Amino acid sequence: MKTQYYTAASLDGFIATEDDSLDWLFPLGDVNETSYPAFFREVGALAMGSATYTWMLRHVVKPDTGTGATWPYTQPTWVFSSRTVPAIEGADVRPVRGDVRPVHAEMTRAAGGKNLWIVGGGDLVGQFLDAGLLDEIIVQVGSVTLGAGKPLLPRRLVGDQALRLQSVQRFGPGFAELRYEVARRAAS
Repeated sequence: MKTQYYTAASLDGFIATEDDSLDWLFPLGDVNETSYPAFFREVGALAMGSATYTWMLRHVVKPDTGTGATWPYTQPTWVFSSRTVPAIEGADVRPVRGDVRPVHAEMTRAAGGKNLWIVGGGDLVGQFLDAGLLDEIIVQVGSVTLGAGKPLLPRRLVGDQALRLQSVQRFGPGFAELRYEVARRAAS
């Protein structure tokens, strides 16, 4: 079992624009032609921040519009937020706040031996990293630059905190996938 951050980022290191748009991402390729399907088969539980959850509501589920889709995850999903998040009918969404360590323990139990996916939010991923709970970063680097936006991982990683590059793979004309092992360190 691993705790993984799987995401896409621009060449200059942003996962979304300043206003949380992902419009830059979709023209670069089809997610089903990347490592995502194989990655997702091994996911047993997810965690995401409120910005990612809100994006999913607005752009995928679209409640009360009649034009959206169902919640795409059957796995339990913990949503970290300091405010109340709307529920989604039929989805196993668990709002939480505070320290990621007890939530990680709950996720591990719920995942049944499968991997944990920290879906989005560089700061949330940083909290798992700070707690010594992140094992791997898998990033699809897109062939675009945004100039500004939401950073991939707003942390400084040097020395004993360095990432170890495990593999590089090309997916179509738009993506290079980088896989990094995170050097585990004791939680602060």
